[in-house]
Amino acid sequence: MSANLRITPTDPFPQDLEKLKDEKLQVLDSKVQRQLDHEIVTEGEPHPETEFRHHELDLEFGLRDN
Repeated sequence: MSANLRITPTDPFPQDLEKLKDEKLQVLDSKVQRQLDHEIVTEGEPHPETEFRHHELDLEFGLRDN
């Protein structure tokens, strides 16, 4: 899988997820999830930044569901 389908811990990440449209947020979430899976398989555990990004995305989705 090519790196452009994932977002690595060193890749830029939006400061304010609230500004992203739903479609862009879903794409970003997919990239973070792929990176999380990749790290677990290759490193045995996720990178802290990837975990943080995943958590931030979950929070934003939660806010949008309300």
